[in-house]
Amino acid sequence: TENRDGLKNLDKDYTYAELKNFWVSGKGLFDKIVKFDDFLRQFGGLKLAIELKVEGVYKDVVDTINSFGIKDNVVLTSFIYDEVKRAKEYAPDFKVGYLTWDYSDKVIENLLRDGFYEICPIADNIEKSDVDKWHSLGFNVRAWGVKNEDLMRHAYDIGVDGMTVNFPDKLVDYIASKITTVK
Repeated sequence: TENRDGLKNLDKDYTYAELKNFWVSGKGLFDKIVKFDDFLRQFGGLKLAIELKVEGVYKDVVDTINSFGIKDNVVLTSFIYDEVKRAKEYAPDFKVGYLTWDYSDKVIENLLRDGFYEICPIADNIEKSDVDKWHSLGFNVRAWGVKNEDLMRHAYDIGVDGMTVNFPDKLVDYIASKITTVK
């Protein structure tokens, strides 16, 4: 089978043994494909934001995370509101977040009603007043779409609790410089 771009579907057209031989690249970096449980075995001790990218996977993801006993280290997120809502209904003790461009009162109302822990706004559309408002409502705020160092610094400086970046080394350096400056 092929997807809309004429490419084979990795999850249907290859065995895991074949997939393990592939190299995945992006932005000049290369990595191997691993199973979710292998990833959790390696990194489960860290704080993780696990994104549910397709519908219908939440039960398997929750059950796998539970099998490692690391639910307190994980926030399940998605652009698919109903998928994380179903995850929260299935596992009420899990933290869930919504990746969104829309910060309207209706969205915030839904997040509060459905027991969401985190709002995940796109970084280039938020200001300190937004972050302060969301914090006052009890949300953790984790920005996404942090595509350059200026945006990374902006997100950190307005008080987000976390962010998705492809250059964590630069974020660590920036945080360290801010801590050093305060002393």
